[in-house]
Amino acid sequence: MPAAQDPVLTQLRKGVLEYCVLALLRDAPAYGVEMTARLALHPALFASEGTLYPLLSRLRRQLWVDTFWQESSSGPPRRYYRLTPEGEAALAAFARAWEPFTEDVDAVLKETR
Repeated sequence: MPAAQDPVLTQLRKGVLEYCVLALLRDAPAYGVEMTARLALHPALFASEGTLYPLLSRLRRQLWVDTFWQESSSGPPRRYYRLTPEGEAALAAFARAWEPFTEDVDAVLKETR
C-alpha cells in the first residue's frame, strides 16, 4: 500500500500535521506553495497539497495563523500565512508534550513479552 494511503499514517498525520505547519511558520511567514514544497520533503508526514489549504483555513479560524497579501515578481499576489501569539502558544504546548509522548510510545513498542 502506498504511504499516502496507509491508514496508520493517515491517523498519525491528523494529530501532528497542523503543529508541523505552525513550526514552518515559526521563523518567517510563508505562502501555501512554499509550505507544500517544504512538507513534501517528508512523505511520511505529508500526503498532498489538497490537505494543506483546508488545514490552513482551520488554523485561521482557531486564530493560530493570520494572513496578508504580498506582491510577487513572478505572478499574481500571494497569500502569506504567519504565526499569531496564540499559534506560538499552541506550538510551544505541543513541543512540550511531544518528547515525553514519543519516548513513551517508543518504550512501549520496544517492550518484550
